Amino acid sequence: MTKPDVLSLARDLIRCPSVTPEDAGALGLIERVLGAAGFRTQRLRFSQEGYPDTDNLYARIGTSAPCLLFAGHTDVVPPGDSAAWRFDPFSAEIAEDMLWGRGAVDMKGGLAAAIAATLAFLEAGGLKSGSIAFLITGDEEGPAVNGTPKLLEWAHAQGERFDHCILGEPTNPDALGDMIKIGRRGSLSGSLAVEGKQGHVGYPHLADNPVHHILRLCAALKAKPLDAGTPHFDPSNLEITSIDVGNGAVNVIPARARAQFNIRFNDLWTPETLSAEIAARLAAVAGGARYALAFQPTNALAFLTQPGPFVDLFAAAVEAQTGRRPALSTTGGTSDARFICKYAQVLEFGLVGQTMHAVDERTAVADLHGLEAIYRRALGAYFA
Repeated sequence: MTKPDVLSLARDLIRCPSVTPEDAGALGLIERVLGAAGFRTQRLRFSQEGYPDTDNLYARIGTSAPCLLFAGHTDVVPPGDSAAWRFDPFSAEIAEDMLWGRGAVDMKGGLAAAIAATLAFLEAGGLKSGSIAFLITGDEEGPAVNGTPKLLEWAHAQGERFDHCILGEPTNPDALGDMIKIGRRGSLSGSLAVEGKQGHVGYPHLADNPVHHILRLCAALKAKPLDAGTPHFDPSNLEITSIDVGNGAVNVIPARARAQFNIRFNDLWTPETLSAEIAARLAAVAGGARYALAFQPTNALAFLTQPGPFVDLFAAAVEAQTGRRPALSTTGGTSDARFICKYAQVLEFGLVGQTMHAVDERTAVADLHGLEAIYRRALGAYFA
């Protein structure tokens, strides 16, 4: 098989309409490319009741340490209204020096760059010792149950060990070289249900208005900051995302009210300590309110890869290629790095993320080549 260049590989991947949980041939394409380069590959399909079955791919070349792992996902979010796109979202058109299509940024472009850089590094004889591995899932944009967590557990049970990991999520806000993610905030979602007593607004003494209670309780959740942040994390933040009573009548006091909220938290908290804090805030102002507090199960924990030799090595590769010294950040949503951090030091660096999940998702062709070059420099420095 001819070694694919980064652009052709990215286009081939985009043309696989792998909307979660469908694979649509994307993992098979990567498996063939890596297998032809000498990687040992294994496809794994995981199942769990209540969640879609998911295809995954693991590949490795070399058996000794250190092992540098590239991680990523081939699944993409739905394109929405395809007619609203300039080009068909899975046609991988090139126009105005940009590659257009769902997944161009998040994150088939990043995967293509990692694969192309690795193949070029191997072809040049760069791997004298050590190992390079790929861990790729089809479940990152979905529930993230039958993907990376189970693939990592399987690999660990097989005796696979990783020293460091590069996850190719789109991390740069404006230009290639802006930002490396060295951690992520955790995410905890909860709901608050308040029971009242329905009645006529003209006779409030015969009713118990849950709206008044839920407003007081929600105010308590936002009354003071959860924390002041840390050297690497912004302050934790709670956002109330809905308050619903389902009442269409202006002269009726409703029987119940419900609120939902989400907390993005730093590494000062765990879901357990955060849940206890929320419960205490509500109890302090509850008065006579009858309420129930519930939290959704979460696997999104905060984590931090401390700056050190690995982060410095990669930052130097970025700066050498782009002329920019990247900021070290923990901002943004969650990613599969929250699972990988239990098995290896992990950082995230990929393309510019301005159009991820948007109509007309696209990346500059020059950035694809630039990202490949950064990964190639990092491989050279890592295995020097």
